Amino acid sequence: MVSLETPVCDFDLPAIDFSLPGTDDKIWTLEDCRGENGLLVMFICNHCPYVKAILDRLVRDTNELKQLGINTVAIMSNDVADYEEDSFDNMKRIAQEQSFTFPYLFDETQQTAQAYGAVCTPDFFGYNKDLQLQYRGRLDASRKEAAASDARRDLFEAMKHVAETSRGPQQQIPSMGCSIKWRAA
Repeated sequence: MVSLETPVCDFDLPAIDFSLPGTDDKIWTLEDCRGENGLLVMFICNHCPYVKAILDRLVRDTNELKQLGINTVAIMSNDVADYEEDSFDNMKRIAQEQSFTFPYLFDETQQTAQAYGAVCTPDFFGYNKDLQLQYRGRLDASRKEAAASDARRDLFEAMKHVAETSRGPQQQIPSMGCSIKWRAA
């Protein structure tokens, strides 16, 4: 397992459209996912210890962001041939077990992850109402284990600010996680 950090936020970079199947058996596009005040695009997977450590916080924060007009979409782009735990059937199971209230999409071709420049799981891309990038940081201080329960909620606070002002914070701490599992060329 290779641990990576996300690059710094490239402010105002436009969100990239996609058309991907969800665990609800619907095809989702960028427009289907966007919220009134923005969109959080997350690249996650089922097997990564960094993602597992934050799933409960992720669900909590995305539910609270929805109340602020920020919708969320999760995308799984790993090579499932080598990582069976990330299979579409397991994605459906995780989405149900964790009570995901956001679409969980399968990027089988890995083209969406490549277009976004996703590097790890979790990798967060926070967009404003005009779908311009404003946040590319961490959820909180969690790593392979959950941070203290009173840890600062970096992603939530940043996206709350985006909902209110359409701008993200200048200071952002990169997310850290397992590398995206790319298919061999």
